[in-house]
Amino acid sequence: MAGALIRAVGLGKAYRMGPTTVQALHGVSLELHAGDFVAVMGPSGSGKSTLMNLLGLLDRPTAGSYLLDGRDVGGLDREGRAIVRSRSIGFVFQSFNLLGRSTALENVELPLVYAGVPRAERRSRAEAALERVGLADRRGHWPGQLSGGEQQRVAIARALASDPLLILADEPTGALDSRTSREILAQLQALNDAGRTIVLVTHDPQVARHARRIVAMQDGRAVQELLVADRLHAAAAA
Repeated sequence: MAGALIRAVGLGKAYRMGPTTVQALHGVSLELHAGDFVAVMGPSGSGKSTLMNLLGLLDRPTAGSYLLDGRDVGGLDREGRAIVRSRSIGFVFQSFNLLGRSTALENVELPLVYAGVPRAERRSRAEAALERVGLADRRGHWPGQLSGGEQQRVAIARALASDPLLILADEPTGALDSRTSREILAQLQALNDAGRTIVLVTHDPQVARHARRIVAMQDGRAVQELLVADRLHAAAAA
C-alpha cells in the first residue's frame, strides 16, 4: 500500500555469541500508516524489544528492509541512524531515563540541544510539550520532586518536543501502579487521537488493548496481527 509511514519487510536480527549465532528475530514484516496505534505484545524473549530497537534505529537488521516515511533506513550507519532518530522518532522508556540534576524543562529540551535547535526555540517547544501533558506548572522541578507518573509524562513531553513522525513507547507503564498506568495510557491515546503514530511495546494483554492493533510476537516471529475490537479507553477509566 502506498504512503506507509513504516514498511518493514522480512526483518531479521542475528547476534554472535562466541562461536554461536543466536537468531533473535525471524523475518518480521510490519506496515504502519500515519495515525496508527499498534501494540507489539509478547513475553520476555519473544523478540518485541529487538523489533523496537530496529524500528527505533537503535540497531541494524541483519536481514530484510526497513523504510521510514518512504526512505530506506535499515542500512544506515551509526551517524545516519542518529540523525534520523533525532528528527523523526520520539522514545518513551519504562525507566523514564530523566537526568536527575536537570529540571523537567531541561530534560524535555535535551534532544533539541543535540539536534542543534536554537535556545529560544527549544525553550518554547519544550514548554509547549510540557503544557500538552499537563505539567507546565512543574517545569522547574527536579525528577526527584515528581511522582512516577509525572516523570513518565515528562518523558512523553521529551518525545513530543522534536515533533517526531513516530513515538516508540517501550513498556511505558511497567514501573507504575495501576492508576498511574491508566493516566499514561490516557496520554498516549489522546496523542494518537490527535494524529500521532505510536508503537507500544508491552508484555501485558490489558495494556495492549489500549492500542488499535496488536502484533503478537513469539520466539522472534510475528505470529498474529489483529484489530482491537473491544478497545479499552484509559481516559474513561482514570
